[in-house]
Amino acid sequence: MISDCTAIILAGGDSQRMGCDKAELLLDGQSLLQRVTAKMQQVFPEVIVSVRQPRPGLNLPQVCDAQAGDGLQGGGPLAGLAAGLGRVTTPWAFLVACDMPFIEPAMIALLAGYRSGYQAVVPVVQGHQQTLAAFYAADCLDALRAHLARGGKNSLRALLEQLEVQYVDESALLPADSALRSFRDIDTPEDIETARDQLNR
Repeated sequence: MISDCTAIILAGGDSQRMGCDKAELLLDGQSLLQRVTAKMQQVFPEVIVSVRQPRPGLNLPQVCDAQAGDGLQGGGPLAGLAAGLGRVTTPWAFLVACDMPFIEPAMIALLAGYRSGYQAVVPVVQGHQQTLAAFYAADCLDALRAHLARGGKNSLRALLEQLEVQYVDESALLPADSALRSFRDIDTPEDIETARDQLNR
């Protein structure tokens, strides 16, 4: 258990490529949100869900990104992170998207070991920053608000340019997840069918 950190699950996206609410899609009898929540509860003492609108029946604390203020009403992961950081009481948050059902607790534990002296820990897989499976210090909220006050771009990558970041290359991640499935997200109907097929093999 990583006691100095709260998990923030992003579940407020538009799911435009899927055509329906991704968080409620079923995979092996669980919704994607339930599956990610169960993984996070193995690692963190508190889990909160960042939503566009409150989700009825969800037995977890929720924060609405539309209420984050500071020009964040446009939504997106940056608004979700801001809403979550405004709620956490721990010095760190782990941000994860609800459509990443294969994320491994061992991967999270590995990344946690890189936090000392940094404001964010971000995996890099095939040259791409995995900003939606990363650690962010709670004090990033000040930098986030300053970034937006300057009219900064509404993206996590733009925010990272303002922070002290430890990037972790995929070669260092392989001992925790040899196939790097932790970073596989479910964006399209084809993605969810592929995931179901793999689980049924």
